[in-house]
Amino acid sequence: MATLNDIDHFVVLMLENRSFDNLLGHLYPGRADYEGLKGTENNTDGKGNTRVVWSDPVSPQDSWLPTPDPGELFADINEQLFGTANPGGGTPTMNGFATNYMKQGGAAEEIMHCFKPEQVPALSALARSYAVCDHWFAAAPCQTWPNRFFVHTATAGGYENNSPAHFPYRMDTIFNVLDRKLPNGWEIYFHDFPQSLTLSRLWDHLDHFEIFDEFLADAKSGHLPSYSFIEPRYFADESWPNDMHPPHNITYGDQLIAKVYNALLNSPCWEKTMLIVIFDEHGGCYDHVAPPSAVKPEDPRDGQAFAFDRYGVRIPAIVVSPFIKPGTVFRSPNGQTPFDHTSVIRTLRKRFGLSSPLTVRDAMAPDLESVLNLERPTIDGREPVQALSVPASDDAVALDKARLAPLTDFQMAVNSTVAHLTPLIHGVSVADHLQSLTSGRFKAAIPQVNSPSEVLPLIRNLIDKLLP
Repeated sequence: MATLNDIDHFVVLMLENRSFDNLLGHLYPGRADYEGLKGTENNTDGKGNTRVVWSDPVSPQDSWLPTPDPGELFADINEQLFGTANPGGGTPTMNGFATNYMKQGGAAEEIMHCFKPEQVPALSALARSYAVCDHWFAAAPCQTWPNRFFVHTATAGGYENNSPAHFPYRMDTIFNVLDRKLPNGWEIYFHDFPQSLTLSRLWDHLDHFEIFDEFLADAKSGHLPSYSFIEPRYFADESWPNDMHPPHNITYGDQLIAKVYNALLNSPCWEKTMLIVIFDEHGGCYDHVAPPSAVKPEDPRDGQAFAFDRYGVRIPAIVVSPFIKPGTVFRSPNGQTPFDHTSVIRTLRKRFGLSSPLTVRDAMAPDLESVLNLERPTIDGREPVQALSVPASDDAVALDKARLAPLTDFQMAVNSTVAHLTPLIHGVSVADHLQSLTSGRFKAAIPQVNSPSEVLPLIRNLIDKLLP
């Protein structure tokens, strides 16, 4: 069989806030080695009604579900998993999704909705043509920032929510330790704002941040780096968000998946490439499989609210390579420690000869070598994939309304990030800014913004000056 040494280019696309059941629960109905939906899974809502998972009838309007945005704070996720915001331990019952969603102002039945494969055709085609992991868990039962930190640093630094901000985030990153080990370097490709820019150890490496169009150009020319990390569009701007974050239309995220894959399929680098499509966390969307306990990445700080000793909810995870048999379903080869976001770090460390882990978490994580189950690359049945067309209703008028929509918690956290990074565009050195942040001398003046239209000019100003 192939090994990781047969792979020269690793590409990770991390999307936002969907559970495994939400997008892939119906992928392989009745398949014995695939833990999807049976159709009887349910929750009781706050009024005593039983709400069963559902998908039919399929409607174009489903693409916006759930609307509004589900709860994704640490307390919300505890309630979704255990039925209470303050669990005492034990195995999650997975019975609090409907009740918690009603507290966010949503209809209980919407959080129990799960998509059919034909509604996410690009994601589903890749899952069937290559490999899908049905036991890949978010690194922690937390929201976006902690889980994105885990894929880069194998820890969240002890912070279970996006906000309040705790700058500077000084955790060691896989980019830093790989910096002089990779034959072709690394790049972070982004659309509007790279959340990875919150990590202060990357502030001395701003030349590694590129707009997404550069990824397409690098793939076409055969000049892909050894490690590419892709971030989606988080805000409604000239285009719709393609991050899949509820209530954003999932069609745009599926189009991004197709664009990334098709660019790689047609790249001179293809035979030596592994594409990993994952989601940061479940975002409040229903899943029926209880997350297991996890090893703590490090000893908790005094006063830390959560020890990070539990995984988060299952998320969709697809691995693509010409060294993978179509129809592959995989789980951890040791049957104990499951795949999570730190498996990306473990895979990169194994491939490029880095013996020292970032934390205990990536030391324990399984790597992705076992999913390479062919001896030689094959293109049999590997064709370009296509997402659904853009809905006709998503016209310029609708996009204008989206620019005025209330900010998600993640988008508000980006606004805070911009304020904390602003000194770097006014001549303050990275070293001096880190010192002022660490000492508490710098107090960010965070603008009061209410919509993407108000925060986007601030983002553009920062990006244009910081990442020219």
